[in-house]
Amino acid sequence: MTAGAQSPVCLADYERLAEQRLGAMAWAYFSGGSADEITLGWNRAAFDRLAILPRVLTGGPGGHTRLNLLGRDHVHPILVAPVAYQKLVHGDGERATAAAAEAQDTVMVLSTLASVTLEEAARAGTTCRWFQLYLQRERAATLSLVRRAEAAGYEALVVTVDAPINGVRNREHRTGFALPPGIAAENLTDITAPAVPLAPGASGVFDGLMATAPTWEDVAWLRSATKLPIVLKGILSAEDAVRAVEAGVAGIVVSNHGGRTLDTLPATIDALPAVAAAVQGRVPILLDGGIRRGTDVLKALALGASAVMVGRPVVYGLAVNGAFGVAHVLRLLRDEFEIAMALSGCRTLADIGPHLVLRATP
Repeated sequence: MTAGAQSPVCLADYERLAEQRLGAMAWAYFSGGSADEITLGWNRAAFDRLAILPRVLTGGPGGHTRLNLLGRDHVHPILVAPVAYQKLVHGDGERATAAAAEAQDTVMVLSTLASVTLEEAARAGTTCRWFQLYLQRERAATLSLVRRAEAAGYEALVVTVDAPINGVRNREHRTGFALPPGIAAENLTDITAPAVPLAPGASGVFDGLMATAPTWEDVAWLRSATKLPIVLKGILSAEDAVRAVEAGVAGIVVSNHGGRTLDTLPATIDALPAVAAAVQGRVPILLDGGIRRGTDVLKALALGASAVMVGRPVVYGLAVNGAFGVAHVLRLLRDEFEIAMALSGCRTLADIGPHLVLRATP
């Protein structure tokens, strides 16, 4: 922060400051969504439509936010979501985010498209231990990434299943977005995707990009290829949630890719209750998309999530003040969540349930 500048006091402050600091292309990449950005807006607006109905006279010692995920104890349920190319906003990129996540006692999920290698990120922060995996066109390439993650000490694979191709990102297109020299997907530098030849008149989408898109068979193969727990990220329907559980995954993430793939997908908080009802507690459910306040975390847990992940706010903190900005974003959100728990009558996460949430009057 520059001398005399007012310090951010909430995540919205960091977003405003990040917009002022970033160039048009980087801002479009990180803040934008797909097409008309309807889903992007819904992710945030859906939380605002939910009111909290508190219980009172529930004080006393012993309150905490501890939980267990995938066999590991965690201090609180706020994780760092995978976000690509973080060097676009700060020279230390994912290394700074990993250090901040460790300082704030939370897991960082590293993107396949990180601008540092997965080994570098793991060395930068001891809690950077979940690896987000894009299944590659060739299984040998996927297996190479998995083996590197295993060797570097990662403890889970978060497999993105909702983005076999990019969405229509008009805001990026208008800026002419392109990665600048020196920034690349460092984990993929030795992986080349073979071109799919197209016959005359063939579809570049269906006959090209989607011809080698992942399927449920790839999930089964991946389970057979590694002992790491697999979490599927990008589940919105109850039917897919059930199929994921039946496929033996260790967890799911209710996500619409931050509104960056198919526009007019439902807000994640709106999709969550049906998914939670279908899963019936058999695996943990995480949620991302639109979380900007501690009350949002409370609402997500009340409607069935075990934990949440935040992405854009972390990037905004990184843009404003590097690792210190990321740490502050996470601390603000955690403090707000604890306050929301206390004021709604919850001493532990077990006290949080659907009884706390109702639809707000328009």
